[in-house]
Amino acid sequence: MKIIVIHNPYANRWNSQKRLPEIHAALKTAGLEYTLVSTQGPGHALELASQAVRQGYEIILAAGGDGTISEVVNGICQVVDPSPTNKIPIRFGILPLGTANDLVVNLGLPTDLQATAYFLQAAKTRFIDLGTVTYKKEGIFQPLRYFDNNSAIGLEPSVTLVQQRIIWLQGTLRYLLAALLAISRNPQWIVHLEWEDGRYDGPCTLVTVGNTPVTGGLFYMTPHANPADGKLTFVYASMNGRLAILRLLPRAMKPGQGSYVEHPSVHEINSSWLRIRTEQPTPLHADGEIQSEIAQEIEYRILEGVLPVIVP
Repeated sequence: MKIIVIHNPYANRWNSQKRLPEIHAALKTAGLEYTLVSTQGPGHALELASQAVRQGYEIILAAGGDGTISEVVNGICQVVDPSPTNKIPIRFGILPLGTANDLVVNLGLPTDLQATAYFLQAAKTRFIDLGTVTYKKEGIFQPLRYFDNNSAIGLEPSVTLVQQRIIWLQGTLRYLLAALLAISRNPQWIVHLEWEDGRYDGPCTLVTVGNTPVTGGLFYMTPHANPADGKLTFVYASMNGRLAILRLLPRAMKPGQGSYVEHPSVHEINSSWLRIRTEQPTPLHADGEIQSEIAQEIEYRILEGVLPVIVP
């Protein structure tokens, strides 16, 4: 097998760089031969993944966090152009080195590097869905961005923008503090949503679109999302005031009974597509990476079963 490891040394605030000897030890102990390349900055993993596809690598491993995973997936898709009839031929694996490791958690993969290396050796794959998002900039729709985990407008990317500025706190506590700070600003938008069999026009605090349930290491924003059902699961909600949002926040950390989606002002829906127009600009993220801070027209779609992920 021709294997390449795309390593992001910055993942988890440079902790990934410290674990580079651990990566080599785990892969060599598992008897894997590979080439390792390190990223030099934002967007570089995407370029390296595209090059790896063109160079004929059979397995591409993302060594980093969810942002690294997203860039590698997008780099592969830039070359392959996946569709339900054109599944990605390159097997994709993850060496989890991030803060939250959301996709790893959502797929039930181990976070231990040695355990990961051993099942990578067998290269058993599971096909999962990919979401796509695009938005208008200056009246023109921008190129597709693929997401494996989730995407959102409104409150959720507002939290992402806040947490990017918190450099003195590590781990999931950073996401929780960022959520509290973003909620204190009482963000609200007027939105127009349209999906397969419905629409909504009115005030909105968040619209979150999930391929999987968990984001930010703590939050079950789309608790019933399934990455292999051929559907997007999206949630929209309008909460009146900071206190109402704060009261609902603990319920967003529950996967089952008592989840925030049971609240009468919160709606969880399955659809293969979603169109959004907002009357005020909103930030937009995909897999935790901010795509725009001023999006107003956004389209989401699902690609069923196109990404072969290496699993135990």
